[in-house]
Amino acid sequence: MKLSKFISYFFHPINFPILGTILYFLLIPEYIFKPQEHIIIVVVLLFTYAFPLLLLILLKRFGMIDSYHMVTIEERKFPTLLFISISFILGNWLYKSTVVDILSLFYFGYMFVLTCSYIFLYLKLKISLHTAAIGGLIGFIIYFSYYYKINLIILLVVFFLISGLIASSRLRLHAHNTREVFLGFIIGISTQFMVYFIYTIT
Repeated sequence: MKLSKFISYFFHPINFPILGTILYFLLIPEYIFKPQEHIIIVVVLLFTYAFPLLLLILLKRFGMIDSYHMVTIEERKFPTLLFISISFILGNWLYKSTVVDILSLFYFGYMFVLTCSYIFLYLKLKISLHTAAIGGLIGFIIYFSYYYKINLIILLVVFFLISGLIASSRLRLHAHNTREVFLGFIIGISTQFMVYFIYTIT
């Protein structure tokens, strides 16, 4: 049980946007002006990690959520809307920069998966954001690999194994049922493919 809690906290959904961004800059074969790269990482870190973390702390402090994992359907609604807005703002900003437009798709994908999650909340179904986050990162790495013609199979195997650990931990903690865990992963990966498909035809 302790291991499952550690995995859930270590691989919290809030960590994946900055992880995806760092991987993008580490793996991209094209040269990007370093000051621009640093600015993007700092902005992403502030918008997707520092600000949401502060918000979660405040929400818990004032009793609006009982857990940082937002266990109940009602306590998920407002944070989910906020994260949808953040993902759209970052995606739009990155896309307009034209230098890192592939990275912008990563955030648009997260925007769509969070929108799906929000809709499901009104159907009394809370998909796993943990598996949605890792699924989104895997989807991003797949089309990143395809777009730049880079073999990232070992990295993908590692993240698929991690996704299994995350899914198992969420089930062991009884945070989600099997349907919610698999639905989160499937929607996470498919929304990334969807935004990439839209990108290629526009």
